[in-house]
Amino acid sequence: MDAFPAFFPLSGKTVVIAGAGEAAQAKVRLFEGSPATIRRLDGAQALDPQAYAGAALAFIASPDDAFAASAAGAARAAGVPVNVVDRPALCDFTTPAVIDRGEVVAAIGTGGASPMLATLLRHDIEARVPEGAGRIAALFASLQDEVRAALPDPHRRRAFLRAALTGPAAEAAARGDKAGAAKLLLAALARDEPGAGMVQFVDARGPADLLTLRAARTLASADVLVCDEAAHADVLALARRDAERTGPQSVEHLAALAAQGLRVARLVTNPAWRNEQAALETAGVETEVLPIAR
Repeated sequence: MDAFPAFFPLSGKTVVIAGAGEAAQAKVRLFEGSPATIRRLDGAQALDPQAYAGAALAFIASPDDAFAASAAGAARAAGVPVNVVDRPALCDFTTPAVIDRGEVVAAIGTGGASPMLATLLRHDIEARVPEGAGRIAALFASLQDEVRAALPDPHRRRAFLRAALTGPAAEAAARGDKAGAAKLLLAALARDEPGAGMVQFVDARGPADLLTLRAARTLASADVLVCDEAAHADVLALARRDAERTGPQSVEHLAALAAQGLRVARLVTNPAWRNEQAALETAGVETEVLPIAR
């Protein structure tokens, strides 16, 4: 990872956009609908560090190299992180291709190396993110404290939220029915019915590029990783960093995890897993085998 992605809260913040022309207007459009206050600067004013005071971010857009460099210096002198359009060497940060769904924001960056590639990837991902995703996120944010209080165990809470994301409350939120969605989510919370857990067997011999897309998604969403000692490091790197990780466990323990509504990724490297899967199936636990192409 050559650059660390981060999200800056915009509520109550000021964003400076210095310069003129289409590139500057594009930055203005980027912040349309956001809660930030936009401060436009041009000419001599954009070269004065005082003009950037109190800003959270600054964007410089100008075809004039000397102006761009001087304005960037002024912003930096005011202690404001700065982005200079089409001049990576002058940037403290780069601007990603953004997918905006309100509360849900996704960003694709290439460190300034290939903005066109980032844009193409954005279009591909954008088609997969429903318009109502932001409203669903807002619903969960509004009841976050209630969910945490009712379900203090992180695994149990994650299982509940995963089930709720595809349930009636999320559907109501996506339609814009805020009151109905909140009522449905609170009702589901009161019932506290665990979603269906399962154990998914992933061939972890590596390398990671042999994994199917479904196997990669399993690793990214698993609550618990149960790993053979020889699991390939590149495969492990695809898993959620905050997922619980353990060595091999008994069939009874795996069944107990699934009974809690948890998704267990069983990372296997030898044929003995077949006996394990058969025992889980006999115990009534849903399993899935995700092989790799060799």
